[in-house]
Amino acid sequence: MSEKLTATCIVDGREYQVTEGLYLADLSTAIRQRVKQDYPKAKITDFICGHHLLKYRLASVDAMINADLKQSQKINRKLTRAMQSDDYEITDVNETLTKSLSFGERVADNVARFGGSWGFIGVFVFVLVAWMLINSLQLFGIHFDEYPYILLNLCLSCISAIQAPIIMMSQNRSADRDRMDAENDFHVNLKSEHELRILHAKLDHLSQNQIPHTLEIEKLQIEILAEIRTELADLRRERES
Repeated sequence: MSEKLTATCIVDGREYQVTEGLYLADLSTAIRQRVKQDYPKAKITDFICGHHLLKYRLASVDAMINADLKQSQKINRKLTRAMQSDDYEITDVNETLTKSLSFGERVADNVARFGGSWGFIGVFVFVLVAWMLINSLQLFGIHFDEYPYILLNLCLSCISAIQAPIIMMSQNRSADRDRMDAENDFHVNLKSEHELRILHAKLDHLSQNQIPHTLEIEKLQIEILAEIRTELADLRRERES
């Protein structure tokens, strides 16, 4: 094929120098398929001039740009739907629990908070020691609970019996807080996972399709500019002649 000085263009049937075009075998698969769509009987040994090849190159560039644009818009629509589909509102746990507190629940929280502090331990130890010293040494003439301090044991038992359910009430509220936090975390993680899956699809599209297409488009642009430059040079020579 390269030994021929001229070749016949498959589009207009005119004779051209082989340097003024390309054979179909030298074209990219996409452009060659476009030529074959218009000329089904075309063979890879057929020739197409640069002027008509320019049209197919421009069409191929437009097709790749439109395909990438449609795919990007499709992924963006999926991402938008994913962000709008979950109508679950993240609950402010502290605000919700604070608004729903009853008087008894507030008391239970305060009792549980104080009962688990060093202040409570200090006060409790002080009361126990004072109780035992007063009744053992009969200070100030007071002697209302002899050893083994049965009344003290009764008071401690009553305090424990009352304190335990109050602390359990506060713990139940803590369990409700944990449940609401877990529910919030579940919905956030589910939504994030869905969005990340779509973003991965977008990145895959960029790396597998759009970036190779961009490089192919740049290559075609260079070829188109070279063809335009050649045609301008031919027109300039025709005018000068």
